[in-house]
Amino acid sequence: MGEVKRRRRDEKSRETRRRIIDAAGALFVEQGYGATKLQEIADRAGVAVQTIYFVFRNKPALLKALVDVAIAGDDEPVPTLGRAWFAEVTEAATAEAALAALVAGTRGTLERVAAVNEMVRAAAATNPEIKELWPERDDPRYTVISTAAKSLTGKPGARPAVSAEEAADVLYGLLSPELFLVLTRDRAWPPDRWERWVHTALRAQLLDDAPASDGASAR
Repeated sequence: MGEVKRRRRDEKSRETRRRIIDAAGALFVEQGYGATKLQEIADRAGVAVQTIYFVFRNKPALLKALVDVAIAGDDEPVPTLGRAWFAEVTEAATAEAALAALVAGTRGTLERVAAVNEMVRAAAATNPEIKELWPERDDPRYTVISTAAKSLTGKPGARPAVSAEEAADVLYGLLSPELFLVLTRDRAWPPDRWERWVHTALRAQLLDDAPASDGASAR
């Protein structure tokens, strides 16, 4: 019985944590980080403000948790390079299949994180404590992209003249959260239209002219 109660308590704690994160994400994007009060987040999440302090300690730590969940899609401590969708990229038999998996996986991430990323950048300009959440280090997005580029350019069907470094730069630009927002928010493209467009653009840049044999281009 004790084990059952513990599991229920843990599930309730995870549910509460996720409600707070979801409420914070919505309000931070709608109103801005600085303008949003913890009491507003608590009201939207249906919890006491003391619960936010207990779970996250403070507002910057809540923002950090929000970004981590937005990138990953869940609370599991698994980095992007260890995610199942990224394994599809590195384990794909052809460059075509790898590109399709990368674009699809990136779309899922950008749908969660693009607006959050924009909000964080704006908030960091006026809130010094935010910069302390992410100390100066290598760009994690570029680390993911460059790893994918090295894998993709070594597979059958990759354009021989394109180096891994050049492929990483092209991927980094076209799969950026900024461009995703320009097209899906500012120009009101549905995400599936963005996915088709960016796949076509990247295929022209990174893949050989020979037709794919595994059907991935139809994805």
